[in-house]
Amino acid sequence: MKSLLIRTISGVAIVIITVFAIYLGGIYLSGFVFLLSIIGIHEFYDAVKNIGVKPVKIAGYISCIGFLLSSLGIKWIKASNIFITIIIFLLVYYFIKKKEFRLADIAITFFSIFYIPFLLQHIIYLRDDIHIWLVFLIAWGTDTFAYVFGMLFGRHKLCPNLSPKKTIEGSLGGILGAVGITYMFARYFNLEPYFLYLFITFLGSIIAQIGDLTASKIKRITGIKDFGFIMPGHGGILDRFDSILFIAPYTYYLLKYLL
Repeated sequence: MKSLLIRTISGVAIVIITVFAIYLGGIYLSGFVFLLSIIGIHEFYDAVKNIGVKPVKIAGYISCIGFLLSSLGIKWIKASNIFITIIIFLLVYYFIKKKEFRLADIAITFFSIFYIPFLLQHIIYLRDDIHIWLVFLIAWGTDTFAYVFGMLFGRHKLCPNLSPKKTIEGSLGGILGAVGITYMFARYFNLEPYFLYLFITFLGSIIAQIGDLTASKIKRITGIKDFGFIMPGHGGILDRFDSILFIAPYTYYLLKYLL
């Protein structure tokens, strides 16, 4: 019971911070996403050291700064330019340091940049758009209802090799809960057609759970329980925002081409 209370308080705190960042927008939202990116990528690097991989950390941190500057309106800094800059930086880095070139280190470096700051950047792409709330309603609605349904009705394991505590009942409850929340959201703001938003949420809830399982796979490979401890009861930033990483780009691109 105590662990549930700690988890609830910690969860409510991050929700409040997130809501204020989205509501205030501008530099506040950019700063918030930057903090998520820089902490998240640090957690990732701390995890992969357990498997002997040595990513070029400075490249990852520089990319986070690059995405921050892009979100602040510096037009010539785009995602493609950031990746090109990182490629040049890595070539110079290995040449100057005269280090042995390891493909695994380079691959993990680029994966970390793509997986964390690049995917999180899609939150910025949705700013000043009411649909930005969908990202968090789908992701956290799924997570919350999956947790509750799993705790109350969970009997059948969803993916025991990756996440032993997740159940099929919890997964279905997460989908139903997210769809219900989105329906109320769409009705309140008169977003039509309703069926489109419900479909987006249904599919998005599944994608959110894939994002969660992806993070679980990374933790399993690296031999850790949580990515960090910054959020008591949840773990690290990546533990709480793992589904957001997948839902933000999903929501952005789907709405971009459907609406």
